[in-house]
Order: sequence, then C-alpha cells, then structure tokens
Amino acid sequence: MSELISYQLEDGIATLTLANGKVNAISPDVIAAFNAALDRAEQDRAVVIITGQPGILSGGYDLKVMTSGPQNAVALVAAGSTLARRMLAHPYPVIVACPGHAVAKGAFILLSADYRIGVEGPFNIGLNEVQIGMTMHHVGIELARDRLRKSAFHRSVINGEMFDPQGALDAGFLDKVVPAEQLQDAARAAALQLKKINMTAHRNTKLKVRKALLETLDAAIELDQQHLV
Repeated sequence: MSELISYQLEDGIATLTLANGKVNAISPDVIAAFNAALDRAEQDRAVVIITGQPGILSGGYDLKVMTSGPQNAVALVAAGSTLARRMLAHPYPVIVACPGHAVAKGAFILLSADYRIGVEGPFNIGLNEVQIGMTMHHVGIELARDRLRKSAFHRSVINGEMFDPQGALDAGFLDKVVPAEQLQDAARAAALQLKKINMTAHRNTKLKVRKALLETLDAAIELDQQHLV
C-alpha cells in the first residue's frame, strides 16, 4: 500500500500498520496513506485493525511540519481532524491495536476508533499539547469531550496529564489492556467477533449514535482552519 502504511488483508480483516520513523509521526504523507488504506479497506468490505511498531502507535503530528509555519500547521491539523471524523463514520468496524505509547494525535487515533486494545508496560497515553506549548484545537477538545470519561476530560485536555495503560483504560482511551505478546491475537479475536455483526446495521447505528458528534466536529474543523489559537 505504502511504505508509511502497510496493508494486509486476511479473512476479511485489513491490518494497517503505521511505520514512519521512531515515533510514527503523523505527516501529510502519512494522512494521505491512511486515507488510501481506508479507501482500500472499504472496497474490500473489511474490518480494520490499525497498529504501529512495537512500543509505539504514534507520538503525534510531525513537529517539523508543525513548526514550519502557521499555514502548514493549520493544514496538517485540519487533515488529521478530517481523518478522525472519517474513522468515526467508517462503514466497517475500526479497531486500534496500540502496541505502546500513543501521544497527542496518536491518542486521538484511539479516540476515533470503535474498539481499542492497549498493552501492559511503561507506556504513556494521552494528550500532551499543553505540555509542549500548544493550545488544544477545537476538534481535539470536542473529540476528547465525547470519548473520555468526564472525570478524566479536564485532567487530560487542560492539565496535559499522561496515563499509563491501566489509567488510559479508566480514562476512556482504551477498552482493553493485554500483555504485549497477546496484542495481535487479541486484535484478531476482536475483529473476528465484529465480523459477525450485520454491517449495514453497524454503519447506520454508528451514524445515528455519532450524529451530534460528527456535526460538532464539522463545525470545529471550520473553526480550527480560521485561527490556530
């Protein structure tokens, strides 16, 4: 599929593996590869598993792009937000098998999926934007507001608190935590279970459940493109 996103189809399950350097930075090219992979998965009518390299899903947006000028930063955030919205409305189930750290946009990938499995270990999961001097964008706020537990929302978004995998499970970033050696099997088992549901009912119900969120994200994407503050 791409050297940035590999694509493997087996038994109606499409595994998308992110591989972009040590921290799997989310760049414009990675987002383009993500969209192309989701296009292919939709054509294949496949349940999707998104994963990364051992120890990391993603460390977030490519800082070289984010610091190269306001226009580039706004464009990258908008593309990433549009990808998140697409994942939330994807017509087939989307699973994230998180093999370790998931920071900033990496954590938002978790918040954009239908089912999230993490691994035990000394890993950080969360939204560190305010730690590194970035005001949280509107889409990020609304996505976190919808998907995180209320008790964790302010701690995560305003305080930039990072969570270990168990804490991330409690906060709402993850649905399950397994030993690292069991991640692939756990993700496949979840995908096989999700293959049994009626996909038309899944798609229609997903769009009903997330209707208000998707509308809110559409408005937030517009706001973020108007001003990066």
